[in-house]
Amino acid sequence: MRAGRAAGNDTAFFLLCCLLLLSGCAVGPDFKKPQAQVAEEWVSSGDPHVKRREEADYSSWWTVFDDPILNTLVDTAYRQNLPLQIAGVRILEARANLGIAIGEQFPQAQQAVGSLVYTGLSSNAPNVGLADKNFWDFNLGFDAAWELDFWGRFRRGVESASASMGASITNYDDILVSLTAEVARTYVVIRTLEELIAVTRHNIEIQQRSFEITDVQFRNGAVSELDPQQALSLLRDTQSLLPPLQASLSQAKYALSILLGMPPSNLQAILGNKPGQIPLAPDEVAIGIPADLLRRRPDVRFAELQAAAQSARIGIVRADLFPRISLVGSLGFQTSESSGFLSNSTHLSKIFSSKSFTYFIGPDVQWNILNYGRIKNNVRVQDARLEELIVNYQNTVLEAAKEVEDGLAGFLGAQKQVFFLDDGVEAAERAVHLAGIQYREGAVDYTRVLNTEQFLIQEQTSWIQARGEIATNLIAVYKALGGGWELRKGKEFVPANLQKEMSERTDWGSFFDKPKTDLPDDLPEPPPTGTEQPLFNKPMSVW
Repeated sequence: MRAGRAAGNDTAFFLLCCLLLLSGCAVGPDFKKPQAQVAEEWVSSGDPHVKRREEADYSSWWTVFDDPILNTLVDTAYRQNLPLQIAGVRILEARANLGIAIGEQFPQAQQAVGSLVYTGLSSNAPNVGLADKNFWDFNLGFDAAWELDFWGRFRRGVESASASMGASITNYDDILVSLTAEVARTYVVIRTLEELIAVTRHNIEIQQRSFEITDVQFRNGAVSELDPQQALSLLRDTQSLLPPLQASLSQAKYALSILLGMPPSNLQAILGNKPGQIPLAPDEVAIGIPADLLRRRPDVRFAELQAAAQSARIGIVRADLFPRISLVGSLGFQTSESSGFLSNSTHLSKIFSSKSFTYFIGPDVQWNILNYGRIKNNVRVQDARLEELIVNYQNTVLEAAKEVEDGLAGFLGAQKQVFFLDDGVEAAERAVHLAGIQYREGAVDYTRVLNTEQFLIQEQTSWIQARGEIATNLIAVYKALGGGWELRKGKEFVPANLQKEMSERTDWGSFFDKPKTDLPDDLPEPPPTGTEQPLFNKPMSVW
């Protein structure tokens, strides 16, 4: 009898080993990085203001403006921007989901079982064998069920969760790139509006003096009423420009305060009490080659990892076409005694005797055969979604290149425009001065003065706006090149105050012990083409 039981145990052990070895395969496609069309050079690469550098550094691109206030604004936004903090918390969520996916590779159901039940049967019920109708029943044991990863369902789940976590990190980086660019752009808008307001006020002073001169001459009978009325009309028209400019300035400051995660009233301490100047952009911009976008742009990497996660989901769904093979088992102690059981310690000792020991172990097979095409169609759904994401990746690459080209074209065009407007503004200022002298001497009528003053404010407005466009287009170039996300290197995704709040609610283990701003070395990644995910990954209980 014992020999037969030993042979049965050996057979079960051999069967378990075979199942584990066979479970090395994984159905579904292995992810291949999508191909995307990338130009060899930028269209504007031949311009002398565009310098080609193999290792162009965009990590702190805002420092090229040499503006300490801008540097402070970017740093403050990184530390306090609320949407960025949300993206950081989502990384923690993705980490936890990855831990769940890895945990599925191990026994999925385990439970300790214990029960103490008193049973009283009806006196009128059949009593086969004159059994006790009132008795205690006690169970103590452990049950477990382990679905073997025979078709790679759980390994594909780890691949998908791993890629999803990488996508959450690149999404954080993409938000950080957009944040730094938007802070700089809004700051340039503020300084541009401040210069426009200053120029408008200066022109109001000029036109106020012209009106006073024409009014005096009219009262002295030297000119008709037409002259002071024209002067007053131009003055009021110029004065009307101030309110919308001031309103736009307030709105830009409100927008910047939101980016910085602070009330608008606190922003003035950073900007200062005096109007500033538009940040001065360098004459040249250093860029790499278009292929660098595939490596540097967070949104491009995000699109790739989304496709990788979806590729693994095809394998997860395809595994439903095959039988699920599990090992189930239970071991424990069971005994039943008459109603005096609890009062008799000798009976209690029987619970842990060898005769009370009970167990079972064996395979369990479930196969959803009559699915009426649902599983195959679900596989097709997942494959269609993968193709969508592959095309989305290719389109993201094209859009990224377009954004770089648009920024470069705008930067170079605004530079040329400012070159001509520099002389134009100087000439317009000189014309106003000369026209004023000639009018007072009676050499010209007031129409000449009116025209020169109108043209001056137009030229100055165009000049200021063009200078602002140089800066904003350069910012757009650096954003399109994917610069700025390196700001978070060596730092936590979630700030200390949020870590404290979360730790007070939930045990986050070692998640907050040290900076985790990059994928750890032991993080499972989508396997290269032709390779397999390991049969088991280390449980992620703390990372």
